[in-house]
Amino acid sequence: MENFIGVFDSGMGGVTVLADLAESLPYENFIFYGDSINAPYGIKDQNDIIDLTDEAVKGLIDRGAKVVVIACNTATSASINYLRDKYSVPIIGMEPAIKPAMKENNGGHIFVMATPMTLKLDKFNSLINRLKGKGKVIKISSPRLVTLVENGVINGDEIEDYIKEIFLEYDIKKMESIVLGCTHFLYLKRVLLNIFGENIKIYDGNMGTVRRVKQILEEKSISTKNQDKGYLRIENSLSDEMVEQSFELFNKYQKLKR
Repeated sequence: MENFIGVFDSGMGGVTVLADLAESLPYENFIFYGDSINAPYGIKDQNDIIDLTDEAVKGLIDRGAKVVVIACNTATSASINYLRDKYSVPIIGMEPAIKPAMKENNGGHIFVMATPMTLKLDKFNSLINRLKGKGKVIKISSPRLVTLVENGVINGDEIEDYIKEIFLEYDIKKMESIVLGCTHFLYLKRVLLNIFGENIKIYDGNMGTVRRVKQILEEKSISTKNQDKGYLRIENSLSDEMVEQSFELFNKYQKLKR
């Protein structure tokens, strides 16, 4: 079996990254591993996240991954430095798209939606501190959204009511943009636009990660020699049912992009 690109997520949200990678690199092989049995990661202790992520990454590398993508903002924030020190295989993580949001901001508020762990860690906060831009950055902790998406709930009253609830204490009249700091939240773009209006700008970090993967493949001369479309495999720590649901979300995300 030719070497593949391994993609890891704490559950199923990272299949959005997988879909964008597969679209941009159609001849590469991919194995996606979702750790839904331990989801959500965003409410766990950092050391636990490091241990869980390390175990999954090691499994992918042992099977021949030439690059591993951590398609989870929380796992990236908690463990990326540890993993890069430990493994020689390139490890690529996720970063909330705060930089473009700040660059294009006209003075309104930038709302960053992420898990409690992502918002708490130094990696995320140092990113905000080193960037200069107009507008106030407001952090929105939304752990239950991960669980809803893991359960396949990406539209309807339940998720709309919850989103409205977590924004109640904030002045949304000053909202200019939303940064999606969790790959699970990419399924909710349409819901967010329905709630807050079509003029709200929504940013995510997927394509930045895709560009970095392409750059690494070229720099290290490890791009596939495949002449045919590569294979794509999804695995999950919880059950075969979660694999099927991951494929369903994969297909839904592709349709949402059209």
